[in-house]
Amino acid sequence: MMAAQFQAFLDSIGLLWDEEDQFLEGKPAGMFFSTGCQGGGQETTALTAIPQLVNHGLLFVPILYTLGAGISGMFEIEEVRGGSPFGSGTYAGTDGKRNPTEIELRQAFHQGKCIAAISKKLKRDPQNYLHNIARRW
Repeated sequence: MMAAQFQAFLDSIGLLWDEEDQFLEGKPAGMFFSTGCQGGGQETTALTAIPQLVNHGLLFVPILYTLGAGISGMFEIEEVRGGSPFGSGTYAGTDGKRNPTEIELRQAFHQGKCIAAISKKLKRDPQNYLHNIARRW
């Protein structure tokens, strides 16, 4: 599950998605994760948070496997790292003192670039861009 603080934040912005205004409709959103340890629920957090984002009209933008293979890619297994195709992440350690590794930071930076690219395309031509995505599916 997502952190209670984030759930409370989402619950508090209900006025932004009323029937008339829908301020968040069509805006891209992504997720970054920090958990205490492996198995701490990074992917589960995404799966339980996506419906909340969709209910607000947001477009969930996953990182997928776009970082690629190799030493800093999504398939890196030489060192412990957080993150998944749903979003970048880190393990804070059970005491919260572990800092993100270089690979985790690269993954987060890459995710930011992905969301920025989608935002740019949506701003340029929102109707055509969404139509093209729907047509591919």
